[in-house]
Formats: sequence, C-alpha cells, structure tokens
Amino acid sequence: MPALEKLAANFPVKLVVTQPDRPRGRGMELALSAVKQRAHELGLPVTQPEKIKNNQEFRSQLAAISPDAIIVVGYGRIIPQWMLKLPRLGNINLHASLLPKYRGAAPIQWAIASGETLTGVTTMKIDAGLDTGDILLQHEVAIAPDDTAETLAPRLAAPGADLLVETLRGLEAGTIQPSPQDNAKATLAPILKKEDGRIDFRRTAQEICNRLRGFQPWPGAFTTFRGKSLQVWSAAVAERAIMPSELVVEDDQLLAGCRGNALVLLEVQLEGKKRMAARDFIHGYRPRSGEKLGE
Repeated sequence: MPALEKLAANFPVKLVVTQPDRPRGRGMELALSAVKQRAHELGLPVTQPEKIKNNQEFRSQLAAISPDAIIVVGYGRIIPQWMLKLPRLGNINLHASLLPKYRGAAPIQWAIASGETLTGVTTMKIDAGLDTGDILLQHEVAIAPDDTAETLAPRLAAPGADLLVETLRGLEAGTIQPSPQDNAKATLAPILKKEDGRIDFRRTAQEICNRLRGFQPWPGAFTTFRGKSLQVWSAAVAERAIMPSELVVEDDQLLAGCRGNALVLLEVQLEGKKRMAARDFIHGYRPRSGEKLGE
C-alpha cells in the first residue's frame, strides 16, 4: 500500500474508498481488502459503496468532505461525471504505464507480454474516457529480461507513490502543466482472459516467453499434451528450428517448435499433476519426438 501510506504521511486523507468486502477462501468468509486493513491501521475512515454512479448517500458524503483532490489507484470502477467535477484539483489517477501506451486494466501484464524493456508510472487527470486524460507527471522504470508481472508490480508501486505526492504538490503550487495524450500513439491493455494464456506456436519463441512472463500468475501459458492441459511455468529460446507445435526430445531436454527459433520447456505441469522440471516430465511421461502440442 505504498500510495496510501505516502498520501497519509504527506496530506490529510479525509476518506478512503474501497470496494466492498468479498467472500474468499474455502469457507467463503468475508475478507477485508488490503486497502481497508491498511487504512484501519493508519486510523483513516473507510467507506465501501457497492455502486457509486447513482449513489446519493455516497455523493453527499463526498460533497460534505469537499476534497481538494480525489486520488484513484486501481479502483476498478468508472468514475461518474459528478465525481469528476467535485474537487478543485480534479480526480488524479496513478496508472502503471507510460501513457498513452497500455491504456486499460492490465498495463503491467501487457507491457511485458509485448516485449517492452521500458515502462513506468503516470499521473493523469481522469476524464470521461478510458485512461485518456491529460498527463501530469511520469517516471520511467526498466523491465528486466527476467521480470514477470509479479516482480515488476512492486517495483512500480514505490516510485508511483512518490509521483503522486509530487503531483499533488505541483498542482497545488501551479507548477504542473497538464499535457494532452497523443491518441495516435495509444495502445490498449485489456483485462486478461483465460484464452490469452493459450500458447500459439505460430508466434516466435521470444514472443511466447514474453507472454509467459507477462501473464503471471494468471492465466499463465498453457497448451495441451495427449488431450490434457499442460501448463508451462518456465521456458527459454533455443537457437534451432523445429516445425511449429512439434516436440523434440533430446536427452533431458524438451523442445517445442515455434516460428523461427524453438522453445525450450524448462518447467511444466500436466493437468491434475504437480509442477516438475522437464527432465522429470520426460522420464515420467515418455514424450516422443514428433508428437504435437496443442492438438
């Protein structure tokens, strides 16, 4: 919760708005969100409206506070027009990409999946569109070759929190000039679907590896082997050519054909079984060279 913590340390936070508690776990008991838990620890008031667009009680609650700014971080709801007009400094969003690239719900995942080596965080003024508002400030962060969505997200959180504080101070002082986004350079990062994780062996091995890294922890990267789902947890690029989707077994190495170079499958998990190294998979299931994946 770096953003909430930084804001609370630098400004009077009058209200924290988060989504309602949801049932989780095997017992499906209501569980507090991490945001709510941290807000309570910081002694901040919390509200959890089920809806906000036509919620008169919530609208009155915000109006009574008369906030200078409303900060939106990963809230997952469309901000209604009445809320956009309420604070004098506007509704400020912290977005995990260098806008206008990767507008949408999964910017971290799609940046890695698309093979980017640079991303960052952006503060922007929310408007009626999807991540289309004027840019306020940006901070760049390198994507390491072994980064996954799970490792990159925490590395964006801290500079993002600092950028929020810098943005609010700059807006208050009048030293930030909002900059319109270049819509011609915009790319989309839609919410992930299960099917996004299905391996298409017509892609290059590098493209498949990028998607595997980006789509962690879900939907990951998967195909089928002998009619059963096969999750690929780790893979690398091999400097050789094999027909797309064809398996080649060489000693303890398991390779799959793609466009261009082949894919080395390093760690896999067959449906209903545990994760295992390729060597153990070869010894246990005896895959044969020439068998096909995804059929």
